[in-house]
Amino acid sequence: MMTKARTRREDRPVIILDAAERLIRRSGTRTLTIDAVAAEASLSKGGVLHHFSSKDALITALAERKLQSIKDDIAQHEADQAPGVSALPLAMIAHAKTSYCDEDGFPRALLLATADNPEACAGFNEFLRQHLARLEEIPGVASEAAMITFATLGLMISRTLGFHNLEGQELARFFDALEAAARSLPEKSRSPGHTVEP
Repeated sequence: MMTKARTRREDRPVIILDAAERLIRRSGTRTLTIDAVAAEASLSKGGVLHHFSSKDALITALAERKLQSIKDDIAQHEADQAPGVSALPLAMIAHAKTSYCDEDGFPRALLLATADNPEACAGFNEFLRQHLARLEEIPGVASEAAMITFATLGLMISRTLGFHNLEGQELARFFDALEAAARSLPEKSRSPGHTVEP
Protein backbone atom coordinates (compact mmCIF):
# COMPACT_ATOMS: atom_id res chain seq x y z
CA MET A 1 0.00 0.00 0.00
CA MET A 2 1.31 3.43 -0.97
CA THR A 3 1.79 5.94 1.86
CA LYS A 4 0.34 9.43 1.75
CA ALA A 5 3.87 10.94 1.81
CA ARG A 6 4.94 8.80 -1.15
CA THR A 7 1.82 9.73 -3.11
CA ARG A 8 2.43 13.42 -2.39
CA ARG A 9 6.07 13.15 -3.50
CA GLU A 10 5.05 11.55 -6.78
CA ASP A 11 2.34 14.15 -7.28
CA ARG A 12 4.63 17.12 -6.61
CA PRO A 13 5.14 18.17 -10.24
CA VAL A 14 1.37 18.43 -10.68
CA ILE A 15 0.97 20.21 -7.32
CA ILE A 16 3.70 22.68 -8.32
CA LEU A 17 2.19 23.34 -11.76
CA ASP A 18 -1.26 23.80 -10.23
CA ALA A 19 0.20 26.33 -7.80
CA ALA A 20 2.01 28.16 -10.62
CA GLU A 21 -1.20 28.27 -12.64
CA ARG A 22 -3.14 29.73 -9.67
CA LEU A 23 -0.52 32.47 -9.31
CA ILE A 24 -0.68 33.30 -13.02
CA ARG A 25 -4.48 33.42 -12.91
CA ARG A 26 -4.41 35.83 -9.98
CA SER A 27 -1.77 38.25 -11.21
CA GLY A 28 0.00 37.15 -14.34
CA THR A 29 3.59 36.00 -14.62
CA ARG A 30 5.06 38.95 -12.73
CA THR A 31 4.40 37.10 -9.42
CA LEU A 32 5.65 33.78 -10.76
CA THR A 33 8.85 33.18 -8.82
CA ILE A 34 10.18 29.94 -7.40
CA ASP A 35 9.63 31.32 -3.88
CA ALA A 36 6.03 32.30 -4.64
CA VAL A 37 5.26 28.93 -6.21
CA ALA A 38 6.80 27.12 -3.24
CA ALA A 39 4.65 29.13 -0.82
CA GLU A 40 1.52 28.57 -2.93
CA ALA A 41 2.20 24.83 -3.11
CA SER A 42 3.14 24.58 0.60
CA LEU A 43 6.54 23.19 -0.37
CA SER A 44 10.11 24.24 0.24
CA LYS A 45 11.95 26.19 -2.45
CA GLY A 46 14.26 23.18 -2.81
CA GLY A 47 11.21 20.96 -3.35
CA VAL A 48 10.17 23.11 -6.31
CA LEU A 49 13.71 23.38 -7.69
CA HIS A 50 14.05 19.60 -7.57
CA HIS A 51 11.40 19.40 -10.33
CA PHE A 52 11.70 22.78 -12.07
CA SER A 53 15.06 24.51 -12.19
CA SER A 54 13.78 28.00 -13.06
CA LYS A 55 10.78 30.18 -13.82
CA ASP A 56 11.31 29.46 -17.53
CA ALA A 57 11.19 25.72 -16.81
CA LEU A 58 7.87 26.23 -15.02
CA ILE A 59 6.46 28.23 -17.94
CA THR A 60 7.63 25.57 -20.40
CA ALA A 61 5.98 22.84 -18.33
CA LEU A 62 2.75 24.85 -18.07
CA ALA A 63 2.78 25.39 -21.84
CA GLU A 64 3.35 21.68 -22.43
CA ARG A 65 0.49 20.78 -20.09
CA LYS A 66 -1.81 23.27 -21.81
CA LEU A 67 -0.79 21.94 -25.23
CA GLN A 68 -1.50 18.35 -24.18
CA SER A 69 -4.97 19.42 -23.06
CA ILE A 70 -5.56 21.13 -26.43
CA LYS A 71 -4.33 18.07 -28.36
CA ASP A 72 -6.52 15.71 -26.32
CA ASP A 73 -9.57 17.92 -26.85
CA ILE A 74 -9.02 18.23 -30.61
CA ALA A 75 -8.47 14.46 -30.88
CA GLN A 76 -11.75 13.84 -29.05
CA HIS A 77 -13.61 16.28 -31.30
CA GLU A 78 -12.06 14.65 -34.37
CA ALA A 79 -13.19 11.21 -33.17
CA ASP A 80 -16.71 12.62 -32.88
CA GLN A 81 -16.72 13.80 -36.52
CA ALA A 82 -17.79 11.76 -39.51
CA PRO A 83 -14.67 10.50 -41.33
CA GLY A 84 -13.61 12.69 -44.22
CA VAL A 85 -11.46 15.62 -45.24
CA SER A 86 -13.37 18.10 -43.07
CA ALA A 87 -12.96 16.09 -39.82
CA LEU A 88 -9.70 17.73 -38.67
CA PRO A 89 -10.68 21.35 -39.50
CA LEU A 90 -14.08 20.79 -37.83
CA ALA A 91 -12.34 19.35 -34.76
CA MET A 92 -10.15 22.47 -34.49
CA ILE A 93 -13.23 24.68 -34.77
CA ALA A 94 -15.11 22.60 -32.18
CA HIS A 95 -12.18 22.97 -29.78
CA ALA A 96 -12.13 26.71 -30.37
CA LYS A 97 -15.86 26.96 -29.69
CA THR A 98 -15.67 25.03 -26.42
CA SER A 99 -12.60 26.80 -25.07
CA TYR A 100 -13.16 30.30 -26.49
CA CYS A 101 -14.10 32.08 -23.27
CA ASP A 102 -12.50 29.73 -20.73
CA GLU A 103 -9.88 30.11 -18.09
CA ASP A 104 -10.08 33.63 -16.68
CA GLY A 105 -6.94 35.23 -18.08
CA PHE A 106 -4.65 32.22 -17.78
CA PRO A 107 -4.17 31.74 -21.52
CA ARG A 108 -3.28 35.43 -22.05
CA ALA A 109 -0.58 35.42 -19.38
CA LEU A 110 0.72 32.06 -20.56
CA LEU A 111 0.67 33.16 -24.21
CA LEU A 112 2.63 36.32 -23.42
CA ALA A 113 5.13 34.41 -21.27
CA THR A 114 5.52 31.70 -23.89
CA ALA A 115 6.22 34.25 -26.62
CA ASP A 116 9.42 35.23 -24.79
CA ASN A 117 10.49 31.64 -24.24
CA PRO A 118 11.52 29.73 -27.39
CA GLU A 119 11.60 26.43 -25.51
CA ALA A 120 8.00 26.92 -24.33
CA CYS A 121 6.96 27.80 -27.91
CA ALA A 122 8.59 24.69 -29.36
CA GLY A 123 5.72 22.33 -28.53
CA PHE A 124 3.11 24.64 -30.05
CA ASN A 125 5.28 25.11 -33.14
CA GLU A 126 5.63 21.34 -33.55
CA PHE A 127 1.91 20.78 -32.98
CA LEU A 128 1.01 23.31 -35.68
CA ARG A 129 3.61 21.83 -38.04
CA GLN A 130 2.12 18.34 -37.57
CA HIS A 131 -1.42 19.70 -37.93
CA LEU A 132 -0.55 21.43 -41.21
CA ALA A 133 1.30 18.31 -42.43
CA ARG A 134 -1.87 16.29 -41.92
CA LEU A 135 -3.83 18.88 -43.88
CA GLU A 136 -1.25 18.67 -46.70
CA GLU A 137 -2.30 15.04 -47.14
CA ILE A 138 -5.79 16.17 -48.22
CA PRO A 139 -5.65 16.23 -52.04
CA GLY A 140 -6.71 19.49 -53.63
CA VAL A 141 -7.78 21.34 -50.48
CA ALA A 142 -4.67 21.62 -48.28
CA SER A 143 -4.47 25.40 -48.70
CA GLU A 144 -8.14 25.94 -47.90
CA ALA A 145 -7.93 23.64 -44.85
CA ALA A 146 -4.82 25.47 -43.61
CA MET A 147 -6.56 28.81 -44.10
CA ILE A 148 -9.47 27.60 -41.94
CA THR A 149 -6.98 26.51 -39.26
CA PHE A 150 -5.23 29.90 -39.23
CA ALA A 151 -8.55 31.77 -39.22
CA THR A 152 -9.68 29.71 -36.22
CA LEU A 153 -6.39 30.30 -34.41
CA GLY A 154 -6.56 34.02 -35.22
CA LEU A 155 -10.05 34.29 -33.77
CA MET A 156 -8.93 32.61 -30.54
CA ILE A 157 -5.55 34.30 -30.13
CA SER A 158 -6.93 37.77 -30.83
CA ARG A 159 -9.62 37.12 -28.17
CA THR A 160 -6.98 35.86 -25.73
CA LEU A 161 -4.92 39.02 -26.25
CA GLY A 162 -7.97 41.22 -25.74
CA PHE A 163 -8.17 42.56 -29.30
CA HIS A 164 -11.89 41.76 -29.35
CA ASN A 165 -14.56 40.38 -27.08
CA LEU A 166 -17.03 38.88 -29.54
CA GLU A 167 -19.94 37.03 -27.98
CA GLY A 168 -23.43 35.78 -28.75
CA GLN A 169 -24.73 36.11 -32.30
CA GLU A 170 -21.70 38.06 -33.47
CA LEU A 171 -19.39 35.24 -32.38
CA ALA A 172 -21.74 32.51 -33.64
CA ARG A 173 -21.66 34.10 -37.09
CA PHE A 174 -17.88 33.66 -37.31
CA PHE A 175 -17.94 30.06 -36.08
CA ASP A 176 -20.80 29.26 -38.47
CA ALA A 177 -18.77 30.66 -41.38
CA LEU A 178 -15.71 28.61 -40.37
CA GLU A 179 -17.80 25.45 -40.07
CA ALA A 180 -19.45 26.07 -43.44
CA ALA A 181 -16.02 26.49 -45.05
CA ALA A 182 -14.77 23.27 -43.44
CA ARG A 183 -17.87 21.31 -44.50
CA SER A 184 -17.42 22.50 -48.09
CA LEU A 185 -13.91 21.00 -48.32
CA PRO A 186 -15.02 17.58 -49.70
CA GLU A 187 -16.80 19.24 -52.64
CA LYS A 188 -13.76 21.40 -53.40
CA SER A 189 -11.48 18.35 -53.37
CA ARG A 190 -13.39 16.49 -56.08
CA SER A 191 -11.64 16.86 -59.37
CA PRO A 192 -11.60 14.76 -62.56
CA GLY A 193 -9.96 11.44 -61.83
CA HIS A 194 -9.97 11.97 -58.05
CA THR A 195 -12.55 10.58 -55.68
CA VAL A 196 -12.78 11.45 -52.00
CA GLU A 197 -13.94 8.68 -49.74
CA PRO A 198 -17.02 9.66 -47.71
